Amino acid sequence: MASGFGFNGGRSRCFAFWQEFSKCYAETDSPRECRPQADDYLECLHHTKEIARAKAVKEEFVKKVQHQAAESRKMADVLADGVITGVGLIQRDAKAK
Repeated sequence: MASGFGFNGGRSRCFAFWQEFSKCYAETDSPRECRPQADDYLECLHHTKEIARAKAVKEEFVKKVQHQAAESRKMADVLADGVITGVGLIQRDAKAK
């Protein structure tokens, strides 16, 4: 499971998280205290939170595109605003549109 060797040799990407979990588990009397380290290790292996966040960003983008398309804005203009990589933190000024 956590041999410490990556696919191409060397350390695996999650080995540091495994070491933290293993250290906590060896030093504690109650395994419940190591839940944060276990969660970090599992996130590194499976990326469940990262995938859920990416899906939420994509859903919000789709809603934005549908809303702007309903306002009779051209689809090309909507896509030119930044596709999914833009999360709406930086707005283009009105002159550029």
